This record gives sequence, C-alpha cells and structure tokens, in this order.
Amino acid sequence: MKIKTKLRLGFGFLFLVVISFGAISLYHINEIASRSKVILKDNYKSLVYVNDIRTALDAQNGTINSANAVQIEKALQLEEANVTEPGEKAAVLALRQAFDRLKQPNIMFAQQREAMSDIHLQLRNIDELNMNAIVRKNEKAQQATERATLFLSITASVTFIILFSFIVNFPGFIANPLRELLEGIREISRKNYKQHLNFKGHDEFSELALAFNKMALELKNWDNSNVAKIKSEKQRIETIIEQMQDAIIGLNEKQEILFLNKVAGQLLNLDSALAVGKSAEELAQKNELLQRILADQNSKEPLKIYADEKESYFMLEQREITIPNFDEFNDPTLIAVGKSVGKVYVLKNITQFKELDEAKTNFIATVSHELKTPLSSIKMSLKLLNDERVGTMNQEQSELVKHIKEDSERLLKITSELLDLAQVETGNLQLNFVRTNPADIVGLAVDAVNFQAEQKEIRLELQVPAKLPAVNADVQKTAWVLVNFLSNALRYSSEKSKVLVQVSEQHGFIEFSVRDFGKGIEEQYQKKLFDRYYQVPTDGQNKSGSGLGLAISKDFIEAEQGRIWVESAIGEGSRFCFALPIA
Repeated sequence: MKIKTKLRLGFGFLFLVVISFGAISLYHINEIASRSKVILKDNYKSLVYVNDIRTALDAQNGTINSANAVQIEKALQLEEANVTEPGEKAAVLALRQAFDRLKQPNIMFAQQREAMSDIHLQLRNIDELNMNAIVRKNEKAQQATERATLFLSITASVTFIILFSFIVNFPGFIANPLRELLEGIREISRKNYKQHLNFKGHDEFSELALAFNKMALELKNWDNSNVAKIKSEKQRIETIIEQMQDAIIGLNEKQEILFLNKVAGQLLNLDSALAVGKSAEELAQKNELLQRILADQNSKEPLKIYADEKESYFMLEQREITIPNFDEFNDPTLIAVGKSVGKVYVLKNITQFKELDEAKTNFIATVSHELKTPLSSIKMSLKLLNDERVGTMNQEQSELVKHIKEDSERLLKITSELLDLAQVETGNLQLNFVRTNPADIVGLAVDAVNFQAEQKEIRLELQVPAKLPAVNADVQKTAWVLVNFLSNALRYSSEKSKVLVQVSEQHGFIEFSVRDFGKGIEEQYQKKLFDRYYQVPTDGQNKSGSGLGLAISKDFIEAEQGRIWVESAIGEGSRFCFALPIA
C-alpha cells in the first residue's frame, strides 16, 4: 500500500471519529434543550397568566370592575389557549364560568362571594397542575441530562483513547523511516559504505531502502576502484608543482605548510622536507620574505627579491582553496556551499617583463624628448608663416597651415604626456607641494581653456565658494588635471552649451568637478577610462586623444594623496571629479 493511501485512510479514520463524537454530542444536547424548552413553553406561561389574573384582582381589593375586567379577560383567554396538562381544561372552564357569573350586573352578594371563591380555587388548581408538571418534567430533563453526561463521558473517553493512540503511533510511521534514512546518509558521508536500510512492507520507504542500498554498493565499488587512481593523480600533481618555474607555496586551513616546490624553497631559503607540516606563521617570524608574502593582500605592486644573483621582480598571486562542506552542524537549517581548506601562493618571476617595460619607458622618454625640439621649431615656423611680413598666403595655403598647426599641437601634447608618463613609471615624478587656495587652481585652468571655449561659444559656469580651506598640492600639475577635464568636456559638448565647474568641501577633502551636458559615457567604458592608452570609441565627430591624459591625471592626483573618479549616464552628460585632502 502506498504512503499516500495510508495517510488518507489514517486521516479519514480520524475524521470519522471526530464526526461521530460531534453527532452524539449534538443529539444529547438537542434532547436536553427540547425538554427544557417544553417546560418554558407550556407550564411557565400558564403560571404567568394565572399570576396576571391574581395581580388584577389584588389591584382592586379582590373585586372585578371595569378597571380590571379587560386585563383578567385577556389573561383568561391566553390561558384557555395554553391548556397542556390533564385536568387543566376543567379548571380553566370552571374559572371561566365563575368569572362570567361575577360579571353579571345584578349578582347577589352571596353569589359574588361564592364566584370569587371559585375563581381563587381554580387559580390554585391551575397553579398546582402546572407546578407539578414542571417538577415532573424537570425530573425527566435531569434524568436525560445525566444520561447524556454519561454517554458523552464514555464517548469522549473512547475518542480520547483513539486520538491519543493515533497521535502517539501514527507520526512514527513517517518519522522512524526518515530518521533511519538520515542516519544512513550521515554514515555514507563518513564513507561508511557498509550502511544498509531495511524497511518492511511494499510502500515508497521500502523502494527507497532498495535504492539507498544500491547506491551504497555503487559508492563502495567506485571508492575502491578510484583510491589507487587518486593516489597516482596526487603524485602526478606533486611532480608537476615541483617542476614548475614559478614559486608555489600551499597552506592548509591551520596555516601549516602543505607543500613547497623547489623554486619556492630556494627563494625562501627553506628546506621543503623540513618545512612541510610546520606553522607558516612561526616560520615567518624568522623569514622576512615569507612574512611579506603572508601579509600581502593581493597587492598589484611586484615584490623585489634578490635572486639569480640580481634584483628580480615577482608578482604574488593568492588563491583560496575551497571544497564542498560536508561537516555536521548543530543547526540543521544551516547550509554551506563550501569551506576554505587553505591557500596557495604563487610567485611569478616578471623580471624579464619588468626590464622590457623599463626599456620601453626609457625609449618613450628619449623619443619624446627628441621630438619636442623639432616640434617646437615647426610651431615657430608656422607662426612665421602666419606673419604677413614674411608673405601673404592664399586661402588654401592658410587652411593647410592651420591643419599643420593643429596636428603639431596635438603631437606636442602627446609627447608632453609621454614624458609625464615616463616620469611616473620610472619613479622620477617631482611634485612641488605648496599651500594654495583651490580657487587659484581653478583660475589657472579656466584661463588656459577660455579661448577654446569662446571658439565653440560654450559658457564656463563656475561655482566656487568664497571661503574654502587651503590644500597642499602641486599647483601646476593639479591645474593640468583640471585643464585635461575641461578640454575633454569642451571637445564633447555641443556649441552654445555650457560646462559646469564646481568646488566644494566634502568630509575633509576639497572636491573639484567638471560637468558637461553631452551624450554621456556608457557604463561598460567608465571602469577603463583611467587605464593607459584606453580610448572610448567615438562616432567620428570628435578626435580622440592618446589615451594617456586621464591615466596621467590619476597618477598625479593619487601622488597628492587624493582620489579621482567619473560619474556619467547616457543622455545626461558626464561629471569628472577629483578630491584633495584639506591642508
């Protein structure tokens, strides 16, 4: 029988028990109510009518006159319609006759007394008949109540026993197999593949037990067949790590050295056979290089190490080793997808690339420096050509000279940027820090681009507070950064628009920003804007630069302990910002 069928039968039986108990209870309660209702409906009303007649008589000192005759007649008619007990009809009839005699106009005093006596007598008879009936019916109702109480007590006891047995035994039908299955899964997780389940019956639990036992057998066969293969793979991996040219250091979750290849042993001056299994933190106390490696948090700066009889450069890479988490937790609701079992440190030798990079930097610096002299001569010659004292040029020649001048200025700007970049890369960047007013830096930058803004009819709007704290900065290089921001903003702004320059104090920093209202920069390009030689794709309407201006700006600002960033959205323009600490 399927589990679903068993659950339906169990809960169906429970439902029938509850319905049966409810039906028995309703039957007995209805019987008690009906008996009580009869008492209230019949006998109690007769007593009320008799009492109304007495009250009417007492109100007129036991006589009947026009004041109480109507009230007595009304009560008597109601009583005549409510005759329920044996003998009550004769008493009511006698009461009616006596009342009719008493209403006669010429009745004698003796007849009046006799009629009044009959009225009181019949009222007492009706009282006694109804009181006796109430006592009798009350006794029957009491007996019915006692019977109902007895039946309900017996029914409630039987129902309680049935429900208690159901509550105690039925959950075990589901919980016990699940508990055994949970214990079996835990044993399997501990690689105890001998664990088996045995459920009697032909339901889903028995099928689950068969599937579980088959799984355990398959896992056992798989484990036995793969142990040798895993050992072989382990030896192969260890051999590969040992033969690698990069230094590799592995730590377990306890910060103990798990493996150390030959290159790492030579760099750290450690014997791998003695170091494996030792605490890396204890070894680092006597080994400065190992201490630097453990303290490094994925820094982008290379490590300078004396190796191969020269100063060598190594890039440190750190990787965390994670595996599926099979640990037992006290909280059964906690689910962890994985846990850390250690770290791997890789020291890549980048000395050759560093030397090539330095050679490239020196070459760029040399070429840029050599280009500046002829470019300056070209600019001077162009200036002389524009002088009418040398000679007059036609329109085509003027246009050619204008284009040559623009290209030479662009080339001169690129060479200047390459020289600045060479200074940064070689570490020869010289900064002249002075205490200065932020407004002076803005003034220098705005003066440098005023002519360019006037040519495009772009309005430069300045928002610089009158009193701002001073900053310690290299005025020329900081102004150069601001000029670079403004030049880019003017280049990508439409004619007759505006560029907003703002300076404000923000949490211990002075923030400079330049905002244009052009088409904006897509989010995918914003993260690379400050990378060297990176250029945002253009629509061909604007000439792109060398891709160095923003990169050099970033180097200048960070050298001044500041930060630089961009905010932009398509259709809303761009806002380039940098912040310098207050002096």
